[in-house]
Amino acid sequence: MASPSRKSALAIFAHPDDIEFVAAGTLLQLGLRGWELHYLNLCSGNGGSVQMDALTTAETRLKEAQAAARTLGASFYPPIADDLELFYGPEMLKKVAAIVRETRPSIVLTHSPQDYMEDHMNASRLAVTAAFAHGIPNFQTEPSRASFTDDVTVYHAMPHGLSDPLRQKIRAGLYVNTTAVHAGKREALALHVSQKHWLDASQGMDSYLSSMDDLSRAVGRLSGQFEHAEGWRRHLHLGFSAKDIDPLREALEADCAIDESYESALLVPR
Repeated sequence: MASPSRKSALAIFAHPDDIEFVAAGTLLQLGLRGWELHYLNLCSGNGGSVQMDALTTAETRLKEAQAAARTLGASFYPPIADDLELFYGPEMLKKVAAIVRETRPSIVLTHSPQDYMEDHMNASRLAVTAAFAHGIPNFQTEPSRASFTDDVTVYHAMPHGLSDPLRQKIRAGLYVNTTAVHAGKREALALHVSQKHWLDASQGMDSYLSSMDDLSRAVGRLSGQFEHAEGWRRHLHLGFSAKDIDPLREALEADCAIDESYESALLVPR
């Protein structure tokens, strides 16, 4: 449960280690500024092994994710589905919306709407609608949680490969400097020990820690300023907040870079 006296950020991603790859640096920067952090993987990660059976894999990855959340200083929330069984529908939406209402986030961090796999995109859709429903009292969550009227802003991470599924390059509107907290981000990812062999075998990533380092530097280059960075695209505010606000930029202004060409190309009602 979020403290009413502290600003709250909620990360909603698909699998154990997704947060560490693309969002943990931003969470750590918010945490340094006194924000309350909340960590939710919607999938159990049971598919992420060629060495263990599904149940053992899920149990192992749950423990790893819990340890990673502790390292990040975040409250942990258990998954609601197995891998490849995360779908956009009312039952799962009610569960995600309950966590949004429980944590009362000003900032929701989630996957890109366009990404290389359906779990990521379905997690994004569920996060967006759950955030939209935060102020709709007639939408009943599971378990039941009271709605709230405070503003919520949703931010989408960079997709895997920095492109959409049709190979179109994706740029961000806002880049967060994660250089100072990169070691902490790496420490959290290293706790997902079971993923080294799986990623090597399934995706040829050589080393998941080195792959995260490379991705972080690539986004840093896109920022034009930082050695390591995470990129974010802000969801349209309509239905989420009373006006067009940017709380992530406001909170991390000293450690942000704005892509003015990206922002100027947007046709957004103000």
